[in-house]
Order: sequence, then C-alpha cells, then structure tokens
Amino acid sequence: MKIKIFSGLLATTGLLVSGQPAWALTADEARDIAVDAYVYGYSLMSVEMSRKVITNVKAPTTTRAPMGQFANLREYPSAAYRDVTAPNADTLYSNAFIDVSKEPWVVSWPAMGDRYYVWEFYDAWVPVTFDPGSRTTGQGAQTYAITGPNWKGSLPEGVKEVKSPTSTVWILARTYSTGTPEDYKAVWALQDQYKLYPLSAWGKKYTPPPGKVDPSIDMKRSVRDSVNALGAVEYFGWMAKLMVNNPPSTEDAPMMAKLAKIGLVPGQDFDLGKLEPAVADAIRSAPKVAWKKIVDYTKDSGQTKDGWLLNLKVGHYGTDYMARAWLSAFGIPANAPKDAVYVVGMADSAGQPLDASKNNYVIHFDKASNLPPASGFWSLTMYDSGYFFIPNPLNRYTVSMRNKLKTNADGSIDLYLQKDNPGPDKESNWLPAPASTFIPMFRLYWPKESPPSVLDGTWWPPKITKAS
Repeated sequence: MKIKIFSGLLATTGLLVSGQPAWALTADEARDIAVDAYVYGYSLMSVEMSRKVITNVKAPTTTRAPMGQFANLREYPSAAYRDVTAPNADTLYSNAFIDVSKEPWVVSWPAMGDRYYVWEFYDAWVPVTFDPGSRTTGQGAQTYAITGPNWKGSLPEGVKEVKSPTSTVWILARTYSTGTPEDYKAVWALQDQYKLYPLSAWGKKYTPPPGKVDPSIDMKRSVRDSVNALGAVEYFGWMAKLMVNNPPSTEDAPMMAKLAKIGLVPGQDFDLGKLEPAVADAIRSAPKVAWKKIVDYTKDSGQTKDGWLLNLKVGHYGTDYMARAWLSAFGIPANAPKDAVYVVGMADSAGQPLDASKNNYVIHFDKASNLPPASGFWSLTMYDSGYFFIPNPLNRYTVSMRNKLKTNADGSIDLYLQKDNPGPDKESNWLPAPASTFIPMFRLYWPKESPPSVLDGTWWPPKITKAS
C-alpha cells in the first residue's frame, strides 16, 4: 500500500487537519499512543539501525559490507560480535542489505551438495518474506530477483521473482559448518559463489561501487543500545521518514490512524512544538515506558514450562506488534519456526534465576534419543544477560550434535553449565558460563514435525538442575 493511500485515508477520516492533531489529547492519552507507536516501530528502527551499522564500510569485511554486497563470515562469531543479538556458532553468515526502490536485485547460489543451509529474506519490519533452503527449495543452484513494492516488469528466463513489501531488504544466509579448518574452507568455496547484483547488470560484468562511511555512526555500541539511546523526537521523526519507502501493511491501518493523533504520519515532520507542553512532555517519556513493556513481555512471549521459554511467534507477526518488537530487541533477525526454533532457558528446576556465580548446573537426558529432534542440526548456546557470547578459555559458545558428547554408563547424557571447567572427564559436555546470570538457548534447525516434535510440544528440554 502506498503512503498516499494512508494519507488520504487519514485526511478523509478527520484525523489530520493541515498536519495538526484534529482534537486535543490529554497527557495520559498522548503517552499511551506514543508507547504503542514506539513498540509498533521498534522492528523498523532496529532493521534500519542494523543496516546503518552493517553497511558502514568502504569494502566488505567478514562481518560488514556496503549496500548490495555480501559480508561472508569465515569463522563462527567471537565474543566481540555485536551486530546481531543472539548470534549462533553453528553456521557462517552471509549478510547483505539491498534497496529495491529503483530496481530489482538478483541473488543466486550454487548447488549446495549435502550441506544444510537456509536463506531468509526479511522486509524492513523484520517479517520473513521468503525462506529458501534445504527444507523448502532443496540443494540445487537457484536464482531469484527481489522486486520492490511497486515494480512491474519481466525477468530473465530461469529467474524467480520474490516480491518485497518494502524497499529495504535484509538478506541473511546461514550455511552450516562443523567448525573445523577443513570444513570452513568448504563453506568459503560456496560463499564465494553467492552472487548479488542489480537486475540492470544481468549478463554483464558487474563491479559493485565502494561503500560510504558515516563517521557519526557508533560502530562499537550494539544495535539495540543505539536504538534505545534515541529520544522520542528523533525516534518518531526517523520512523516517519522510513515509512515512506517501507510502507505499513494494510492491516496496520488502525494503528496508523492512532499514530496520526500525535502527529506521527509517514513522510511528515514529527514536531512536538505543535502540541501542548504537557502533552509533548508525555510523549517524550514514552520510550522509557515502552522499553520496560518490551522487556517485561519476555515472560509472556511464548510458552513456559520447566524453566524453558518457547516462542513460536517468530517470522510472521501480523498485528502482534509487541511480539515483533521483542524479537527485534532480543533475537533479530530470526528464522520462521519450521526453519528454526529457539528454546530459551529462563530458570532452574526450582524456578530460580540461572546464576553461575552461585551454582553449577546440569541438563540431564535419560538417553541419546531424547536429544533435540532436528533434521538440520541442534545446538545449545550460552549467552550473557544481553544475549551475547561470553569469552571463555575454550572459545566454546555451544555444545551440539557435532560434539563428541560423553555418554554415562546407563546411556544417559549430561550437559554441564558452569563457569569452571568440570575436569577432563566432563569437559566434552561442558558449556562455559559467565560468573553471573546467563541465558542458555537450544536451537533446532529444521525441527522434525512428527512426534516427538518441538513444534507441537511433544518434545521439551529437560529441567536445568543445580549440580550436587
């Protein structure tokens, strides 16, 4: 839907009069609307801040690249990696941002052999637009043209169209790797064949232009912290500009009508000077209130059982703006559930917070067949309270199906979550934790759909218990 349609709708319903609010709001009413607006726009702001940081280089590196170019991660991310929250140490990312407002962009990859991989194309609001990969489109070579909201035209033979509802598109490929030097090289050979170029370069030799560096962008701060540092005027003003080329969906019309009451309209300046001082002050207070609501939503973001949180509201959100905002804050960008499920450890078996400065913990599987059921792979990742990796002597951020896990005499398997090395006989099963609170996360890529399955609740992780 084009912005002019929204503008016309809002004008005809009397919500706007020459850009002014059509009726007076109390301070409480204005703050409540602004809080809703902040939550609604959080994913849009997070994607844009991610784009600014990740593309703020002159030439590609392993973690960043200019617009329209891939940043191919060549090894698992280190503990210093802050470009996305809750990164994994199972796949090598191939990351790119494109702008399809002027013309389509072509993306292609070679035959992938028997290697598991998944691509996700995200729109500017973070929903998954398309998810080709081992599960959905198979292992053969593939070529797609990502087209913008208003593009009409023909494509070369053999090129499939993927329509994006927004001009900004975030492309993220995850290519599985065992993490050995030999396997890294095999993945590099595939990544070197991942191609990205504008449709106008089809059949031609294409050399991407150098990137532009904006020195005002904080490249050390996390995306989440940068978004959260924005005041209401900057946040809502930037949001209004972004919605011009990245329009809200038709189902967002009621929210857009609400936002117009505080003067937040796509393409228009956001000016608190037009409002009563008390109302303007109330709007300025909204970011702090809204952020607390996003954090507090954690306990309601999915199903909780035995100290674990399972959120299946990922990838496609509809009008569940809080679910979208929470994901954008703590797991951007995530796969849709059939591609990957993330089960987050929130408490131990007694319902107490996980804190490795006070306790050692064990996850006990009665038998190997009870390990996470996945057709792609599974892993258990350790994060600090901000969903980032933790430095440790082994540089180990996961235990997974590729580890040579030690089995107990009765066939059971114990995973150890603690800050100190449990000793040579248990080290293979040790996931190093910080001397503080921590967050463990099970990943199941391509989770099995037949029972036992995490998708229908017939599989669930064992309780996290304190070690005796």
